[in-house]
Amino acid sequence: MIKQYKKIGRVLLAKCGLDGHDRGVKVVARALCEAGLEVIYTGLFQTPETIVKTAIEEDVDIIGISILSGAHMTAFSRVISLLKENGADHIQVIGGGIIPDDDVRKLMEMGVKKIFGPGTALEEITAYIKSCCEQKK
Repeated sequence: MIKQYKKIGRVLLAKCGLDGHDRGVKVVARALCEAGLEVIYTGLFQTPETIVKTAIEEDVDIIGISILSGAHMTAFSRVISLLKENGADHIQVIGGGIIPDDDVRKLMEMGVKKIFGPGTALEEITAYIKSCCEQKK
């Protein structure tokens, strides 16, 4: 008999734009899966439009965008706008990558819920996302 575990929540992880560095997001995806979350990883070179479309189709609780290219202000702004336009602004947006502190503040004001910088412990990321998903249930 196969034992089935109830998934805590659904998370979409994406790499937006021309950023081709995906090792970190893959490590995070694995940690989230091991913690009982269902993860949809869209892969490299995604547009805000494809990220939002996939998030809505997959009925996710959270979108996590990993970005190292410096295009974080444009990418996050567009994702949040598209979520609102499509009546899906209940989906939380978080991010990770190399983002200056001043921009982190601006992103939070824009509606991004959390930014995880380089070296953040996987336990911290996992605990935050699990907490968000459990609050939504």
